[in-house]
Amino acid sequence: MIVTSVAGRLLEGVLPPEIALEELFADPRVELFPEEAELVAAADVKRQKEFATVRFCARRALERLGFEPGPIVPAADGPSWAGRAPRWPDGVVGSMTHCEGYRAAAVARGGATASIGVDAEPNMPLPANIVDAVMLPEEQDTVARLSVLHPEVAWDRLMFSAKESVFKAWYPLTRRWLDFLECVINPDPDLGTLTGTLRVPGPVVAGVRRDRFDGVWRTSTGPGNGLLATAVVVAARSAAGAEGMPMGWESGR
Repeated sequence: MIVTSVAGRLLEGVLPPEIALEELFADPRVELFPEEAELVAAADVKRQKEFATVRFCARRALERLGFEPGPIVPAADGPSWAGRAPRWPDGVVGSMTHCEGYRAAAVARGGATASIGVDAEPNMPLPANIVDAVMLPEEQDTVARLSVLHPEVAWDRLMFSAKESVFKAWYPLTRRWLDFLECVINPDPDLGTLTGTLRVPGPVVAGVRRDRFDGVWRTSTGPGNGLLATAVVVAARSAAGAEGMPMGWESGR
């Protein structure tokens, strides 16, 4: 049985309770801070809308943690390929994502959560010409098997999304690049969970090396029909039996 989200939701209700998530399936009218508006002044309307809405989601999520609204701009303290990584308020970790028909942000205080990665994608197959660059042979075998059992899910796209979420959780902890082929994704089609096992040394968090990141995935019905999303959370403290999974993480079934 494939785990799907209820109508009008995608990741809502499946993340640990200490994480504030906001998601939208349409673009409201959003007033950007001047520093933000400057970043997309030359962009087309589509880019401006997705940029504004995902920041609207992030501000709403931060307000739930007790933070006043403020600009969310790139951290600008890393390599050029990480130029869009957001700068969060002190003591906050988070992640943002957007794709056609969906915007979301997840944030948490850094005491219990070391990092978060979220990603959303259309529930459509990857272009054939990038499959080998994204997935290892064993992952392609997994996709082939699951595609026969559950053809309603674009498993190759889910693998891609999971790796994006792993990277978003990895980068704040390491400040280093992680290649698609340096992480092996194993999704559970029944529980809606996933593991990302690193093929390079993982980050050390609270004195423990984390070579495996755990997460969840969902497909949607209703307004978000045709979408899939993944989320990875790395706990700030190691929990017995759950290297990357915070206490309180539930399957959402």
